[in-house]
Amino acid sequence: MTMIFMSYRRALLPLALAATGSALLTACGTSAGGGDSKHADGRPQVVASFYPMRYLAEQIGGDRVHVTDLTAAGTEPHDLELTAKQVATVQRADAVLYLKGLQPTVDRAVAQSHSAHVLDAAALSPLVERGAGAEDGEDGEADQHEHEGDHEHGHDHAADPHLWLDPARYATVAQGVGAELAKADPANADTYRRNADDLTARLATLDQEYREGLHGCTQRSFVTSHAAFGYLADRYQLRQIAINGIDPESEPTPARMARIQQTAKAQGATTVFFEATAGPRLAQSVAKDLDLRTSVLDPLEGVRNGSGADYFSVMRQNLANLRPALGCAR
Repeated sequence: MTMIFMSYRRALLPLALAATGSALLTACGTSAGGGDSKHADGRPQVVASFYPMRYLAEQIGGDRVHVTDLTAAGTEPHDLELTAKQVATVQRADAVLYLKGLQPTVDRAVAQSHSAHVLDAAALSPLVERGAGAEDGEDGEADQHEHEGDHEHGHDHAADPHLWLDPARYATVAQGVGAELAKADPANADTYRRNADDLTARLATLDQEYREGLHGCTQRSFVTSHAAFGYLADRYQLRQIAINGIDPESEPTPARMARIQQTAKAQGATTVFFEATAGPRLAQSVAKDLDLRTSVLDPLEGVRNGSGADYFSVMRQNLANLRPALGCAR
């Protein structure tokens, strides 16, 4: 039994920043878009590039820091284009937390940053390159390797940024965030380290829930429209069969799509997964063609404000949705 995960996003159209470096330095304000390095109440200003980094900053920094998320809730992080005011916020921050290679506009702003405390999550947990249509995970045949340095890649491979979907990798980054905040704000160093340890323990519990929840399943393979869940597959000895690589906008060839559909039928696929933010229309079309059900897997690139959801609740919902589609024992 194989699953299909369909994800469709708007094309990434990065634009060059129009403002010069000197103009950016004159931007002001203390909300999400600009401001001095210290918040109005004196707390250190921590800038996070998107939700997974913001969550770490909030959980580890607590009320000792002020966190600015560059990516608005519900916004596709790949499509982010920073304003001049936001670039000024990055430049003046006490600490910047980001994932190099995911958001080019953030990478450019970080290169201009004056902060002494810039943390790249990929430097703590090196990214894996995955090829288009590759199989990743247990017994997979993907040509993948740890991807370090500048994250450049060729036409057939891309560095997979979704490391936060592996609780163990995310815990490694959490420890790094705790250490960086301790350096940026030594007066509260013990608090940051303690909060990082607490979060790491919670992530270890989540990891155990996944191990137990995915134990004894009748199937270990699933199919994705792009390689978004490769780290999850790697961690739990699953096999991700990707229609495309990391780039969700590249189109599979008709021959490749035919092979994926044939595999789904041959292995008894039951479910077509889609991202809630992308909508179910295309997934429903594929499911109708194959007479399958639809459900949701969330790549956790963002969480809508007011939804009551957070990293742990979404990860647990993903597990709950995976189990029946993989034929896991109750």
